Amino acid sequence: MQQMENNETDIKKIKNKGLPDKLLLFDGVCNLCDRSVQFIIRHDPKAIFKFAALQSDYAQNILPQLLQQTINKNVQPELTSKNNLFSIIFIQHRKIYLRSTAILKVMQHLGFPWNLLTVSYILPRGIRDRLYDYIASHRYKWYGKKDSCMVPTPELKQRFMDANS
Repeated sequence: MQQMENNETDIKKIKNKGLPDKLLLFDGVCNLCDRSVQFIIRHDPKAIFKFAALQSDYAQNILPQLLQQTINKNVQPELTSKNNLFSIIFIQHRKIYLRSTAILKVMQHLGFPWNLLTVSYILPRGIRDRLYDYIASHRYKWYGKKDSCMVPTPELKQRFMDANS
């Protein structure tokens, strides 16, 4: 009975947090992803981005709802299987961006000189995503993997949707 009450409380907390305008979901145990989040935080002085690890309860609770509302499963089948969900996901105003497009959308908001990377949009998405997939499939070998997701510092806690409140 106690376990059920705790689950209901956790779900209420997640629903109360809502969905921020700019949310980046990332692999919380990946060192490359962790460094990327730290980079974004350093270059986002207005704190417009919020973050959550894909492994977090928050992400696991919002993704099914967002997928039902906004994704055509025939176009992006990688989002329909937890086994295939290794992509960075950027959600802006309830619209979902994946892989290379997600990275470029984030860079666009970081300002000069990082927004210059958006010139990469001239490459077809298929080429950009193949490069992204290659790096993503080797990220643990090249950059390593942690046993658990990072715990944000008290100063950054409000930027992480999955941080304990």
